[in-house]
Amino acid sequence: MATSEAPLIAASTIALWGAGLGTVFGYFANRTNFCTMGAVADIVNMQMWTRMRMWLFALGVAILATGVMQLTGTIDISKTIYTAPKLVWLSHAVGGLLFGVGMTLAGGCGSKTLIRIGGGNLKSLVVFAFVAIAGYMTLKGLFGVWRVALLDPMAITLSTPQDLPSVLSSAMGMSRNTMLMALMALIGGGLVVFGLKSAHFRRAEPLTGALVVGLIAAAGWYVTGHIGYIAEHPETLQEAFIGTNSGRAESISFIAPYSYSLELLMFWSDTTKIVTFGIATALGVIAGSAIYAISTGRFRVESFASASDLGRHLIGSILMGFGGVTAMGCSVGQGVTGLSTLSIGSLITFLAIVAGSALTVKWEYIQAMKD
Repeated sequence: MATSEAPLIAASTIALWGAGLGTVFGYFANRTNFCTMGAVADIVNMQMWTRMRMWLFALGVAILATGVMQLTGTIDISKTIYTAPKLVWLSHAVGGLLFGVGMTLAGGCGSKTLIRIGGGNLKSLVVFAFVAIAGYMTLKGLFGVWRVALLDPMAITLSTPQDLPSVLSSAMGMSRNTMLMALMALIGGGLVVFGLKSAHFRRAEPLTGALVVGLIAAAGWYVTGHIGYIAEHPETLQEAFIGTNSGRAESISFIAPYSYSLELLMFWSDTTKIVTFGIATALGVIAGSAIYAISTGRFRVESFASASDLGRHLIGSILMGFGGVTAMGCSVGQGVTGLSTLSIGSLITFLAIVAGSALTVKWEYIQAMKD
């Protein structure tokens, strides 16, 4: 077989891995009701922390598993979009805040939208389409011009990658691996312990859902950062990460893959456009959710209740698309995958998403009380 064909075969392999991981994610996220927007709403409205413990426990597991792979040399997180020395802090803050508002208006984050599509929700299919359009406009279109001109220039360029182990070890004059192990124990271990402190969380479904999400985030790094890594591409003679849209190691994230899925459908005859890890993962989530919904008799076709309901979802979708791309990830893409690298930018995005969602949930509650 010609060497020029090897990358294409490798890309299809990476895509198959992504589809498999996405299917598992979709099945268990639907079964256990894993939802980042719901986690925020539960706290604001009912002071219930179970779904937030799921989110944080999943993050803790992802931090620990990703850290182990770094320590063993299995992956190199410095070659991801999350750890670049340039910290676009305003993009993370504004994008995260708008994404948090958007996911609340649209009834769920990027992963929840895919899960609901698999369960028969037609509203989420509309959300998917408009998130994809707004995201693509932010990647390469009109919104992208605004992002590059107004937000991205507000940045700090660090002397190291922006992950906490690199920044702190450099500042304190110690080994990065030593700092990484300390932060794994402190942050990753602390989040796991925080989750397990609740007897309500220790039930089978919340614990299983959180554990699966965390391990899948780490598995995505292994697939794209280890299996998909080529030290010397046969065509460019440079290192490459095969089967990803960014050309770097990736894991589960759901906003840019929406847009790349739309691009693939629009330019299907362009042989340079392929099913990537991100696209395959998103499709897998839909498939896994559908398998669960159909097998349990929970598949239900649902549509918009009114014109105002449609408008609310459309506004939320546009904010999700713009915010998710601007912040370089969603509540899972940054809130689990990005934070598993202990990236400062991911932390800013995570906090902004939670703040945006909490404020919107509270505003909606106040409006409902007035009505």
